[in-house]
Amino acid sequence: MRKVAIRTRGRDLGPITRLVSPGDLGELIKPFVFLDLATPLPGPAGMMRWHPHSGIATVTVIIAGAVRYQETTGTTGELGSGAVEWMASGGGVWHTGAPIGTEQLLGFQLWVALPPERENLQPHSQYLNADMVLQAGPARIILGEYAGVRSAIDAPKALTYLDVRLRAGEEWTFAPPPEQSIAWLAVHGGEISCSEHAGYGDMLIFDEGMEAITITAITDSGFVLGSAAKHPYDLHIGNHSVHTSAEALARGEAEIARIGSELRAAGMLR
Repeated sequence: MRKVAIRTRGRDLGPITRLVSPGDLGELIKPFVFLDLATPLPGPAGMMRWHPHSGIATVTVIIAGAVRYQETTGTTGELGSGAVEWMASGGGVWHTGAPIGTEQLLGFQLWVALPPERENLQPHSQYLNADMVLQAGPARIILGEYAGVRSAIDAPKALTYLDVRLRAGEEWTFAPPPEQSIAWLAVHGGEISCSEHAGYGDMLIFDEGMEAITITAITDSGFVLGSAAKHPYDLHIGNHSVHTSAEALARGEAEIARIGSELRAAGMLR
């Protein structure tokens, strides 16, 4: 049985629980360099103000509730329960979002470090409503491929991200695709057992390797699971950016500053 190397409940930041940051566990599980469990209430207090990114893709999975989003690319819209956002920030983009409706939001935001050929491209986004997210068995395929079913999102190769739901007593085994030696999961509902017990808010990072991971649901449960080939580059970290080199980071931060100046001139930043 594949063992758990690290377990964490992250840092409590109010409506956000920071499970992974680029400067800590993100270094161990890259290309997964950041993970938040978000539970903001609807209304102004839950709004995420305009903020920038470069060099990464943000991946938002809405478990419950709904959000409104807007990007400096001109893209805007709403996402409901079960929807997925993929925003490849590339050379630089700003975005904002806020919970809408009456239901408390529950979701994950993940950052994926992009390879050199993608990290400074023009920003590119894909937004999938729940009925556009394909499923194989108990797993919704957010990124990559599982059981012969491939996500519509144009993510880098050798990367898998699943949202799995199990009934009490159900057992499920994940066999990593070739080369994907990094694996972790984070629970968003119920209780599960693998080599350790885990419940809501727990994140388990597994030993590196190619062994399968078998999970048994103690109660009706839900969790996200990521696996990937390890990102072979050093992490060059900015305030909202991660790149593979100092030069790429400098280009991204310069573009972020340029867009920020435009937002301020338009009265959109304080």
